[in-house]
Amino acid sequence: MNTSKPTGNPSRNSAPQGPAHAQLDLEHFLPYRLSVLSNRVSSAIAGVYSERFALSITEWRVMAVLGRYPDLSANEVAQRTAMDKVAVSRAVARLVEAGRLVREMHDDDRRRSVLSLSEDGYRIYDEVAPLALDFERRLLGGISEAERQVLFNLLDRLDELELQAEAAAAGG
Repeated sequence: MNTSKPTGNPSRNSAPQGPAHAQLDLEHFLPYRLSVLSNRVSSAIAGVYSERFALSITEWRVMAVLGRYPDLSANEVAQRTAMDKVAVSRAVARLVEAGRLVREMHDDDRRRSVLSLSEDGYRIYDEVAPLALDFERRLLGGISEAERQVLFNLLDRLDELELQAEAAAAGG
């Protein structure tokens, strides 16, 4: 019986040797943390409306924005949600085809179309919105009102700072 130890390269399973690489500690990298949290929360809420109404996350976001701000163009919806214009356009097309959105020409600018929820769209919105609010209430249930205010103030401030950073990156 051979009792000798393997003679393979012991560093084969460890990090490659050579020049040091930049280290990105994802657990402390804000964009990563926000993205993961957003994806988890969105997926959890999606369980409420995806099975019952066959809506994707993007479709619900479009409906949620138009439920709050009717008569927006698809580009305005994309801006408000910071979602990809192509993804919004596809979601809008599916929602129009399903009869959940109505596309009409803008009164002042006949070249511009605006979107609004149809009667069926509002029926779905009126069912899903309270469920989403209930989910948020349960999610934030362990946070005091003062902590919630701090959280939302910090999110508003981060939003401002992100816009400034984006403008600075575009300008320089």
